[in-house]
Amino acid sequence: MKVLQIVPSISLIYGGPSQMVLGLSAALAKAGIDVTILTTNSNGDTGQEPLDVPLGVPVEQEGYKIIYFPCSPFRRYKFSLPLLQWLNQHAKAYDIAHCHALFSPVTTAAATIARYQKLPYILRPLGTLDPADLKKKRRLKQIYGNFLERPNIAGSAAIHFTTEEEANISYRYGVKTTDLIIPLGVNFPDSLPKKGETRNSLNIPNDVPLLLFMSRIDPKKGLNFLIEATEKIIKKGLNFHLVLAGSNPQDPVYEEKIKQQINQSSLAKYTTITGFVKGDLKLGLLQDSDLFILPSYYENFGIAVAEAMAVVTPVIISEGVYIYPDVKNYDAGWVTKLNVDALTNALEIAITSPQLREEKGKNAYQLVKDKYSWEAIAQQVINAYKKLI
Repeated sequence: MKVLQIVPSISLIYGGPSQMVLGLSAALAKAGIDVTILTTNSNGDTGQEPLDVPLGVPVEQEGYKIIYFPCSPFRRYKFSLPLLQWLNQHAKAYDIAHCHALFSPVTTAAATIARYQKLPYILRPLGTLDPADLKKKRRLKQIYGNFLERPNIAGSAAIHFTTEEEANISYRYGVKTTDLIIPLGVNFPDSLPKKGETRNSLNIPNDVPLLLFMSRIDPKKGLNFLIEATEKIIKKGLNFHLVLAGSNPQDPVYEEKIKQQINQSSLAKYTTITGFVKGDLKLGLLQDSDLFILPSYYENFGIAVAEAMAVVTPVIISEGVYIYPDVKNYDAGWVTKLNVDALTNALEIAITSPQLREEKGKNAYQLVKDKYSWEAIAQQVINAYKKLI
């Protein structure tokens, strides 16, 4: 079986949704599938240099191939005319395409080409069909969605949702769809930094509970809840240290606003702001944290939550993070309503209950092992491909 994975970018700067394509491709390749990723060399939208990669030629990696194309003529929107020309010429050589992201010009156009070339394709919306997300740039998305995405949705072999909740709430422009509910996977690290090493490098004492927010710095992530809740925890006299890890290449103004808000509040001396993290620093933070926190308004999956659980770190998430039923069922952390008081109460219990945190951390690891391993997810995806082809 020959499969195309089509994604606007796989740069680390775009976070989990893009990186997921690499994990899936490696797992599919390990299972004997011929996988090629089509993507661009985009590496951020605010002046960063493009990825330093060969263009237009296959790059072998972990059993699959990546073909990078230049962003041209619209770099800001990760658009690539050469990618689309290649797809139009080679589509018939493949059995199915898996397109990741809606409302992204290059994947919108790629799905259109696949449709005209009669190549079956799956769309993974990445939460963009959530009514809350559709309110952003509402008028533009109404026009774009009705004229460009609706035909793609109607012509797709299936829509890939990562949770039942995402499928239930997603708007489909009146089109009846075949839905696949397949979660994202997590790579269990082959090795981790020495326990406590990252905490020590940030001068965080071993006896102070370390709270970690690691995600894109975006209004939808519920940082307003987290900031207010942690300020209340300070007033209660509880000690902790918050690490805010992440950036927002699409909206640096909001990122700077959050930094200023923290630096001008009582939180300042309790907080370390690292910016975007990767590699050993990322793994070390996930491992050394006592709690991982993500109080999002909406989150179609929440890959960073699963990454934290994979290293035995319990989580506090809102009901807006759509894997919350699994977290509840496995007792892998705390699930709260979308309000400050609920988050404050959960934080207070977690901070003052080290034994409970340890138990929930073990449950969290078991959840990831049972439901989010790439090997199991790859088999679900392969079965879906075969059925749709």
